[in-house]
Amino acid sequence: MDLQTQMKQIVADAAINDVKDGMIVGLGSGSTAALMIKSLAEQIKCGKLKNIRGVPTSFQSEVLALELNIPLIDLASVTHIDLAIDGADEVDPDFQLIKGGGACHVREKLVASKANKLLIVVDETKLVRNLNKVFPLPVEVLPSAWKQVKDKILEMSGSSNLRMATKKAGPIVTDQGNLILDVLFHDGIKDPKELEMRINNIPGVLENGLFVDLTDKVLVGKIDNNIPILFSPSKGS
Repeated sequence: MDLQTQMKQIVADAAINDVKDGMIVGLGSGSTAALMIKSLAEQIKCGKLKNIRGVPTSFQSEVLALELNIPLIDLASVTHIDLAIDGADEVDPDFQLIKGGGACHVREKLVASKANKLLIVVDETKLVRNLNKVFPLPVEVLPSAWKQVKDKILEMSGSSNLRMATKKAGPIVTDQGNLILDVLFHDGIKDPKELEMRINNIPGVLENGLFVDLTDKVLVGKIDNNIPILFSPSKGS
């Protein structure tokens, strides 16, 4: 196992420490979340965790959880989720997030908003002072509306590109059957809460990748002197 994977594994294992017997757990998407799902399955299999049910945030996490025999429950069937564990593409000092690099942010936000606690697991490269300086903001749009939404975002001083697939011709299609616009604002995002609402009010937009005032805790992995280590920053630091 290379150092990068070791670091992700340490973060994934640490996240499982927040899971208690009887919990409904939101199962995130992405490489670190996948390691978390595998660690959770091991804890269930050996009997260290009992009566756990998972709510997947994507088709990817659903398939993995089923392969590992984690009991699943549909999002529409739960009144609450005890704990959601997920990754992020950017995390600012106030724990505001950009998510959606894997085009799963709609279901991820539905799960996060229903969770009593959202735990984010990342490596240190995802920590930023200001959102959207580097990583584009994903905006999920109806296929027939992508050009109209692109023009509206341009009026907001945002440049956007339709996300294209890498192993097939044409654009990425989400689990909901929609398209993704990746948006960069010239000076980054200064007011995530206001921008989240403005973008979501554009006709044709289903959801965007800003996760505002949802995160309770962040676990961060980094490599220090060729040793993978873990730390948890305080909000506002």
